[in-house]
Amino acid sequence: MNFDLDQEHLDLADGARDFLSGSASPAAARAALDEGAGVRPGRAELIKSGYATITVPESAGGGGGTVLQLAVVAEQAGRVLAGPSLVNFARAAVLLENDPDRLAGLADGSLAVAVIDDDGPVLDAIGADTFLTLRDGTLVCGPGAVTARRPIDATRGLGDVTLGETTDLVRDARPLWRKAERVGRTVLAAEGLGAAARLLEMGVEYAKQRHTFGRPIGSYQAVKHMLVDVYVAVEQLRSLVWWAAWAADRAPGELPLASAAAKAAAATTMELAAETVIQVHGGIGYTWEHDAHLYWRRAKTDRFLLGDDVAAFDEVARIAMGEAAR
Repeated sequence: MNFDLDQEHLDLADGARDFLSGSASPAAARAALDEGAGVRPGRAELIKSGYATITVPESAGGGGGTVLQLAVVAEQAGRVLAGPSLVNFARAAVLLENDPDRLAGLADGSLAVAVIDDDGPVLDAIGADTFLTLRDGTLVCGPGAVTARRPIDATRGLGDVTLGETTDLVRDARPLWRKAERVGRTVLAAEGLGAAARLLEMGVEYAKQRHTFGRPIGSYQAVKHMLVDVYVAVEQLRSLVWWAAWAADRAPGELPLASAAAKAAAATTMELAAETVIQVHGGIGYTWEHDAHLYWRRAKTDRFLLGDDVAAFDEVARIAMGEAAR
């Protein structure tokens, strides 16, 4: 197994970076927060680009690609705080795998889908018109009324949803639901990887430019050690994300452990990266005008999506202990 990306994936990353950086940015995220502007690039543009529906089968109008390919794109989305998230697209592609009509609607944009979990606000509920959830073990689908949350990270489109009349799609759907959740965690962790990597770049760039007492602050051990800690965490997260994405495509038996580990590591790494970069920037890092707080907001929001990091670490421990006891 090779946890590095091949040239095809690197080319995909380059293309996604060009597309996403051309529309999404921290400035757009700030506008969404300050002015209530729409998230960028937006659902319609993501679908038009083909990136959002990579894992939807070609027979339904999607890309017919892999979770690893979607994770590569998600990393680039995280770098620029793009929205909406690719997580709902990934989960819906799994949940609707035997529903070609709704899959086609997901692929052409005629269905704006969000997934409702047991607790907490719904990711990208704002702008969605069709909701999937698990009710007494049955996968159901229907419209819903959305009450927007006051945003911490406006690019996440969080809202509370009151479902209307639903249609039963799959009975005994718990295994399918768990698979979709694990794929969603993997894609969420890939977005977190991109955000954390970008934060590290911001910190290193500033540490080289900012001088005190005639020296760049990056020459001081206290600053170097903080940034090295972030670098190590980011690279560990990178390996976990690629492992989880590979497992989703090639080794489903490894996906429960891999996705939980990636989810947990993404939450802690993003938070560490954001708080370190704010500290490295000093006073300016705490200002509203600086981009650091936008990534910090993303870290605080993502930590609780699809279960928090404590639950994910607990899951890692239970799976690892269970395997060791065999």
